[in-house]
Amino acid sequence: MAAPDLLFGLRNNFYLGAYQAAINNSNIPNLSQEDAVERDSLVYRSYIALGSYQLVINEIDSSAATPLQAVKLLALYLLSPDNKETMISSLHEWLADPAIGNNPILRLISGIIFMHEQDYNEALKHTNVGGTMDLHALNVQIFLKMHRSDYAEKQLRIMQQIDEDHTLTQLANAWLNLAVGGSKIQEAYLIFQDFSEKYQMTSLILNGKAVCCMHMGNFDEAESLLLEALNKDAKDPETLANLVVCSLHLGKSSSRYLNQLKLSHPDHMLIKRSSAAEESFDRAVQTIA
Repeated sequence: MAAPDLLFGLRNNFYLGAYQAAINNSNIPNLSQEDAVERDSLVYRSYIALGSYQLVINEIDSSAATPLQAVKLLALYLLSPDNKETMISSLHEWLADPAIGNNPILRLISGIIFMHEQDYNEALKHTNVGGTMDLHALNVQIFLKMHRSDYAEKQLRIMQQIDEDHTLTQLANAWLNLAVGGSKIQEAYLIFQDFSEKYQMTSLILNGKAVCCMHMGNFDEAESLLLEALNKDAKDPETLANLVVCSLHLGKSSSRYLNQLKLSHPDHMLIKRSSAAEESFDRAVQTIA
């Protein structure tokens, strides 16, 4: 009989965006050394997701295991955008080191950082061989960013063969359904609905349901889901970005949500696009003036 997965609850909380619950319930007894490192990496990644970059940097010292050093590097990368080159240089050094370069958590963090850089080919160099459900799920995200839903679907099939009921398999299925659109939107909605019935409601689940509603033209329902998500986390960038889009479709002012997003996440894609559109408009006005 297989040994019980002591980290199941912690992983599930992390995957579904219940970051504080992941942190609060992380004191798990009788873990092996390998499991303890994975537990710590999930806890620190939860702190990163909550924006507590400095705490992660302060707590992980130079004697920590490679996976934790990788998580610390992610915190440094997100905290200091001006020093990205230094972080990426360190990352390349670690990945080239035969002793640690194949560590799955290091490869996962590398994929996340290169995805932030929009260097998808470099990300795939380190994630594409898979090996863990987290890596397969990240591959699905990368392929969807590259608008290659055919490759994303192949990754999903691999995940389904490993464990069809795994939370990440279900999430990856929902992401792919949203990307494909059409009749698949209803299937994605049902996945998020199932999560909301089984687990505590999080911003991630509420945003998933809301995006499905927007695709189906149900903007009133989407707005109420997003306002519920905003109550849980007033600075969540995806909630704010989705509220901007939803408000525009409902004919309501979106400026407050856009301003909140600009203050808390100035590098968000929606802010960059909005600024670029404003600059183009200003240039057009000047040519007429």
